[in-house]
This record gives sequence, C-alpha cells and structure tokens, in this order.
Amino acid sequence: MSRVTTYAQLNEDKKLDNALRPKSFNEYVGQEKIKNNLKILIEAAKKRSEAIEHILLYGNPGLGKTSLAYIIANELNSNIRITSGPAIEKAGDLAAILTNLNQGDILFFDEFHRLNKTLEEILYPALEDFKLDVVIGKGPSARTLQIDLPRFTLIAATTRIGLISSPLRNRFGITFHLNFYPPSEIKKIIKRSADLLNIQIENEAAEIISNCSRFTPRVANRLLKRVRDYAQVKGDGVITKEIAKQALEMLEIDHLGLEPTDRYILETIIEKFDGGPVGISALSAATNEEKDAIEEIYEPYLMKLGLLTRTPKGRIVTKLAYKHLNIKYSNNVQSKLW
Repeated sequence: MSRVTTYAQLNEDKKLDNALRPKSFNEYVGQEKIKNNLKILIEAAKKRSEAIEHILLYGNPGLGKTSLAYIIANELNSNIRITSGPAIEKAGDLAAILTNLNQGDILFFDEFHRLNKTLEEILYPALEDFKLDVVIGKGPSARTLQIDLPRFTLIAATTRIGLISSPLRNRFGITFHLNFYPPSEIKKIIKRSADLLNIQIENEAAEIISNCSRFTPRVANRLLKRVRDYAQVKGDGVITKEIAKQALEMLEIDHLGLEPTDRYILETIIEKFDGGPVGISALSAATNEEKDAIEEIYEPYLMKLGLLTRTPKGRIVTKLAYKHLNIKYSNNVQSKLW
C-alpha cells in the first residue's frame, strides 16, 4: 500500500497541487497571524517603493510555506525564482542564480537547511549589502571582485530551522513558524479543493477526511484525490460519508489519521523497548525508517495527538497510545514519564 506521508509522496504532491495552490491571501486558509503580519510588511514596502525584508519560513512539510512565497510574489507583482538547498552544489551555482536576479525579484529557497555550509559566506554580503564577492585566481595571486546585486528578497523555507546556523538566521528580517491547522480549517481547504477539481463531496465526508489529514493541507489534498478515485470506481463519483470511510479503511488510515507506519512506530516502542524511553537512532534501526522521516513526518503528529512524548532519555509511548492500539497499559510506563 502506498503511504500518504512519505518524503516521495509529499514531494510528488508539490507538482500535483499547483492547480490547488492559493493565489492570494483571501484564498489562503489559516495561519491568520502570519498573513496579517505579511500584509502589513508588503503594504509598507509598497509605500516606500522598496523590496521587502528577507523572510524565513519554517514548519512541518505541507503546511503552506511554498504557497505563501507565491502569494507574496503575486501581491508584490514580482517575479519569483525557485531553487533548493540540494540543487546548489558549488559557489558558481549560487553566484549564477544571484547575478541573474532583477530588481524586486523574489528568490524562493526551499529546503534551506540543506544548503552546503561552505556557501553561507557567499550569502552573508548578498543578503546584507546586496554584494557578491567573487574570488578570481588561486593562491597568492588570487583577488576578490565585488559585484553589485539588485535589491531582491530571499524567502527561505525549512523544516529544520535548528540546522541553519545562527549567523545566517540573523540575516533574515523576519521569521515565521507555520503551525498545524485545526480540522475546521482543513475542512475548508478540502471543500475549496473539491470545487477546483469539480468533485462532489458531502459535508460529513469532508469532515471525515479533515479529521484524518494530520492537520496538514497537503495531506488533506492528497487524501481527497485518493478518495475521489475510490468514489469514481466504487460509486457514482460523489464522495459520501460511507465512501469516505471505505476509502480511508482501504488506505489503512484510522479515525485519528494514523497510517500503518505511525502504528508500527508506536508498537515497536511498546514491544521492543517496553514503552520507552528509546533514542532516535535505535528507533530508526528497529523500524527501518530514516531518522529524518521519523523526526519530521511521523513524530510531530504523534506528539500533537498525545500518543508519544519526548524526554531527555528518549521517546516514550503514552497511555493514550496503548488505548488506541488496544494494548494493555503497564504502570511501569507511567513511572518513566516522571
């Protein structure tokens, strides 16, 4: 069974969801405080006829960081150039991108935490003074040539802000943390996406899907598409309450939105580590899941639901998880939480 929240699936959704991407703040559901701050930032910059300050967006995958970057570019009537940390391998790559920017352009940098650390020195003067220092030659005869850059805005997105060095973080004028969405907002996103995709969906069905969407718009849109496929094959194309339940059951997604991998992680901690605590390396080895995937995709959601907790000694499964998995709870586990 294809899982909904693997890195591969989430990256695939970036391509699939362009048609569903909001084009303005009015279409963008949720993150109200961030939107209000951005509106003021943009309006003030327009009045001064200046480029807005560099912006750092961080949060879990699928929460709308890329969508916000596009909206900011639209609101400013600016061109947006897109790159990512893994795509920049050497200084020449970064220099080529920076020198091809025009006045007022938005440079969106996805997976910013994966930028090669040796390239940070190039970004410092580019972000602060809009200068690019180019070293010509090697050895004692090497000299530095300084190139003026147009005033651009860097919007960086990351899921791991702690991996970005403090000096680089300090170059950003403003930092926003995108939070999980409540089910009520996810439901609005599902109904909007259904309209754009010409999908008929009942109100109760939208609510069922929203409750299983891990508080994440990208997952919600993906589930909507999968349920739509089921409705077209097993029904008349309309997503009803029963169709939604049957489709999610086929996908092995329970009423809390847990997938087989979520349950496997919890069961592994219970069965192999007596409920915990267990370190991330041991858990990764025991489940055969990448550490980054556990920390960025599965663990935040399990902690949000109160099924997993982190202590200085490691991860511990809570009493709620035992109840959800229908496993007898041991009093020894409770003592480990304190």
